[in-house]
Amino acid sequence: MASTLSQFLLNPPLTLRPNPLLPLKPTPNPSILTRTRALNLALNLDRRRPPFTTRAVSDPEDEWGTEKGTFSAAVAVAEEPKAKEEGSEEIDGLKKKLVGSFYGTDRGLRASSETRAEIVELITQLEAKNPNPAPTEALTLLNGKWILAYTSFAGLFPLLSRGNLPLLVKVEEISQTIDSENFTVQNSVQFSGPLATTSISTNAKFEVRSPKRVQIKFVEGIIGTPQLTDSIELPEEVEFFGQKIDLTPFKGLITSVQDTASSVAKTISNQPPLKFSISNTKAESWLLTTYLDEELRISRGDGGSVFVLIKEGSSLLTN
Repeated sequence: MASTLSQFLLNPPLTLRPNPLLPLKPTPNPSILTRTRALNLALNLDRRRPPFTTRAVSDPEDEWGTEKGTFSAAVAVAEEPKAKEEGSEEIDGLKKKLVGSFYGTDRGLRASSETRAEIVELITQLEAKNPNPAPTEALTLLNGKWILAYTSFAGLFPLLSRGNLPLLVKVEEISQTIDSENFTVQNSVQFSGPLATTSISTNAKFEVRSPKRVQIKFVEGIIGTPQLTDSIELPEEVEFFGQKIDLTPFKGLITSVQDTASSVAKTISNQPPLKFSISNTKAESWLLTTYLDEELRISRGDGGSVFVLIKEGSSLLTN
């Protein structure tokens, strides 16, 4: 409309031509009539156009402010799409379902084929919605201690199986601690028994090889100093070669054994942990992180195995 108006103003509105037979009067220019009709049509269209409403964002430093009924510059602000919020809620729901499916599986050792299939499906869905598709570029998220919640790595199953552990000893926790500033990883397994707790760890260095993949080289192993418990707790019964043994009659001996254990505790606790180097050719592996956020990490090893880890302190550990 502005262009039509400017063209209209730049041309002479009337052309005067002398006519000997008629009194002099202005004669409209045909081109001007065309422009006038176009202008009127544009104005009429503007009147029929439905009102357009925008949200105005006022500048707090604008000393003029805004007045009702006056025109002021406004910034049209689009409402924040709900898609992001809905996507976050969907991811949270999938994470809770995944962690819930681990119940009773003993980190994957006792998972049935149906449960494994359900877990694989949930993992696949989460991997497709990974909020950090380049995990090695978000190393700060990798920092900290991660607790193993589930794995399909068969190499850990003998360790998790109680039948391969000493009597009354169980795996308390399997964790991985990452220091992205020094590019180090520590894998740790904590054992607990009625008399003491201890741990076995491996220290490793890692190198970033791709946006998702890191190469890990194990450097040394550490056998932690056993820490004797303050009180000895024996279960009511234990299973030994398929036979249940009642331990109630032995509880009378606990007091004397506990006194002896307390005297030994100070000596053992002061000993340094035992360290040994790892230098064989099998001391290297790679790890692919396929999902990462502030509290959940999904990784796949070079053998195709999957690891699901939860950040220490996350509410997912209590679900």
